[in-house]
Amino acid sequence: MRKWIPVIIALISVAEFWAYVEVGERLGVGKTIFLTLATSIIGGLMMQFEGRKVMVDAKAQMSGGQVPGRMMLDGICVFAGGIMLLAPGFITDIVGFTMVFPLTRPIYRLLLMKWIGKKIKEGKITFFRR
Repeated sequence: MRKWIPVIIALISVAEFWAYVEVGERLGVGKTIFLTLATSIIGGLMMQFEGRKVMVDAKAQMSGGQVPGRMMLDGICVFAGGIMLLAPGFITDIVGFTMVFPLTRPIYRLLLMKWIGKKIKEGKITFFRR
């Protein structure tokens, strides 16, 4: 997987550049820059709000004696989505918004659970119970 990271970064960069060119041609430079700044600000606020909500829910589960497994995955999704929203680009903003937004987050949570389950079966992730 690590050998594919430079390729993935290059593909994302090319796709983001293409998206900027397309949006810039259709809306103009000023509106494109405004849209980029607006999505970053709105995304940061959404990440902050959703992150606090996830933390409160996780604390409630822990105080009730439960393991906040789903909340941990939600927290990972909110954090990753927030990073994508703060990075400039329209494609990463779309993915970031869907990761932070509560109605679409279960899709990413399911993918993350499958990935973690696969890594546990392969023996690349271990965990210890008390």
